Amino acid sequence: MNGTETAGAALTGTIRTLTPREMPLLRDHLLRLDRDSRRNRFNGVVDDSFIESYTAKCASDGTIVVAYLTDGEVHGAAELHQPDQSSDHLPEMAFSVEREVRRQGLGSLLFKKVLEAAVRAGFERVRITTGSENEAMKSLARKFGAHLTFGHGESTGIIELKKAAAPSIAADLPQTSLRASTGKRALKVATPADFARASLAFGRWYWRQVFRAWDLQRPA
Repeated sequence: MNGTETAGAALTGTIRTLTPREMPLLRDHLLRLDRDSRRNRFNGVVDDSFIESYTAKCASDGTIVVAYLTDGEVHGAAELHQPDQSSDHLPEMAFSVEREVRRQGLGSLLFKKVLEAAVRAGFERVRITTGSENEAMKSLARKFGAHLTFGHGESTGIIELKKAAAPSIAADLPQTSLRASTGKRALKVATPADFARASLAFGRWYWRQVFRAWDLQRPA
């Protein structure tokens, strides 16, 4: 996602992708999470030093962070971690929203935007893992097509991006050839022959419209 976007009527901030140099904003956001929110975000208890190390790693390993910002601070974030960070080579999503901006549709908006980022990155599927008691995140995951399984205190789901609910996600898919097994990008580049075929098709359509209009205007 390039540029910024106003979040919505009930929210006064903007949503945009953070640069690697802005990861301290993500760090500060995660440090502000209340105890339960921090536990839900990391599926366990972590201390401040863990968050410091975690966000420093995000700045260097290609993690994409779509954030909700107000007054220069991040108050909600959707993270997309690269497939080489997981054992099954699937990119993984993670979410965190501070308590004061919840129940305003922000979670759904961040979810949609990070899925769009996953499509642009060339991924066919993504994994989401959340605590088994995080009902809000489980509900969001199901809304976007995840089929959740449970084990070891976690809920894990896979989202097939071609089947994701957001129309703007589906609109991006024809531009990208997606490889399911590895999650790696395989871009389809338009060739001169593609343009020639498109021009011929347009020409046929155009002259059909001209002749049809001419027939309608002829006297009976």
